[in-house]
Amino acid sequence: MGIGVLVVDDEPQIRRALRVALRANAYDVYEAATGEEALNIAALHAPDLVVLDLMLPDMDGAEVCRRLREWTKVPIIILSVQDDIDVKVRALDQGADDYLTKPFNVQELLARMRVALRHAGQATVAAPRVVRMENVAVDLAKRLVTRSGEEVHLTPTEYSILRYLAEHPDRVVTHRLLLNSTMGPGYEDALGSLRVFIASLRKKLEQDPAEPRLLLPEPGVGYRLRTD
Repeated sequence: MGIGVLVVDDEPQIRRALRVALRANAYDVYEAATGEEALNIAALHAPDLVVLDLMLPDMDGAEVCRRLREWTKVPIIILSVQDDIDVKVRALDQGADDYLTKPFNVQELLARMRVALRHAGQATVAAPRVVRMENVAVDLAKRLVTRSGEEVHLTPTEYSILRYLAEHPDRVVTHRLLLNSTMGPGYEDALGSLRVFIASLRKKLEQDPAEPRLLLPEPGVGYRLRTD
């Protein structure tokens, strides 16, 4: 058996296009047109990755994410025509790993799938002790951050933010989730403070803070840490 991908979309033409593209790249494909069908197939076949539309006839795609996350850590990539920021944020907060907006580029989807599968595979073996991003390294065990071999001194909050992003590399982390996880309940709406901390981290880690290559923004949604 190859790598199994569950495609969840109520549009037959989208499922057909994805089936052709994924099979051409040696993936095994399962298909579902509704949220309930997707949950049943996921339980029966345990796919390695889920590509999920948000607009389903029986339930919201974010609800599918939430129910999947009750029992599985399978990577979930949202593929939806909805470009509303609040909708995307809700799906990511409910457990989705990434998202693309229709119309989409198949090669970009395949690339994001490879990243999600790679990190899922690493997580099943062991969480990486050192996360590397170009000339920056974050040693999670030693709580040590270096740039070109030299230690970088971070404030406790700066380190907490960087550590959380490093623990979820190459994944979109929403503002709310990042704030709640690093600063605690009650700070979920402190977006201005988060921007200040991110700006400070970029000054300390990026070659050109005005053109970040490591701490990437997802406008209106959150941030993504790009690793090697």
